[in-house]
Amino acid sequence: MTERQPDDVRSSTSETTHQVVVPNSINMVALLGPGDENLGLIERAFDADVHVRGNQVTLRGEPAEVALAERLLEELVTILRTGQSVTGETVERAIGMLRTETTERPADVLSLNILSNRGRTIRPKTLNQKRYVDAIDKHTIVFGIGPAGTGKTYLAMAKAVQALQTKQVNRIILSRPAVEAGERLGFLPGTLSEKIDPYLRPLYDALHDMVDPESIPKLLAAGTIEVAPLAYLRGRSLNDSFIVLDEAQNTTPEQMKMFLTRLGFGSKIVVTGDVTQVDLPGSTKSGLRVVQGILEGIEDVSFNRLTASDVVRHRLVGQIVAAYDAFDAREEKAGGSRGR
Repeated sequence: MTERQPDDVRSSTSETTHQVVVPNSINMVALLGPGDENLGLIERAFDADVHVRGNQVTLRGEPAEVALAERLLEELVTILRTGQSVTGETVERAIGMLRTETTERPADVLSLNILSNRGRTIRPKTLNQKRYVDAIDKHTIVFGIGPAGTGKTYLAMAKAVQALQTKQVNRIILSRPAVEAGERLGFLPGTLSEKIDPYLRPLYDALHDMVDPESIPKLLAAGTIEVAPLAYLRGRSLNDSFIVLDEAQNTTPEQMKMFLTRLGFGSKIVVTGDVTQVDLPGSTKSGLRVVQGILEGIEDVSFNRLTASDVVRHRLVGQIVAAYDAFDAREEKAGGSRGR
């Protein structure tokens, strides 16, 4: 990315200065953000002074922090070279990845395009999301387990549409257990399809982001895309299909076994859910919780866990999830103390 000019090491060995020259092909406004928004984020994130003059960035501070800030600039320039914009969110996520000291480059994670539709591109936004997407490519059965807003269902559906478009599969099957409906379906107005529809609506909504809306009715009518309650899959063998089971925490162990054994030749299964949001009645066990102890370690089955740091909705959602996790941990600890 840059030409690094000779280090100007001050008399104090705890501080160093690096000068980074951004290539002339890079628009500095695109790099630094409107009103220097991105620059402000960089200044606040590192224990270093950052000064910009033309296309030259001077970094001064503790050597490790300066080196990390320089790496960030290199990653942001690489992202810009792919044609992608650099937003404040991009900067924050790249910083988070660099702080975790992983081998994956932030630019590789944030520039991975899964699907593009109507000018919108779907891509992973965190390291765990990238690993989840990679697991879907490499394994036949993949579990995405994590809190709301971590993109586990959305990314799975994007990979399903990608697989259909590239003819890796002949159809997509999207399913959810209609737990809340239960035995009350008979009391709801309308046909069975109309009764079930509210429980499948989130899948339809995501589908509209990924496929031209006018083509969806034709794909549904032809059976190329099927959106159905989990119970509708019983007794079927699903070949050449990409199958996504959403809200899997609301399956019983028997339902989970039934679903997984629908796997046919040439098919792929992705199961998503949040084990902290189980809606099953009474003491009914969650199939998603049980299956982890049964299938963990089996070849070609991958468990991927996302956390509050992978939430890609409003920033507060991640903080809310983390706060609830901390509260649950305190309650569990207090309960254990009372039990002794």
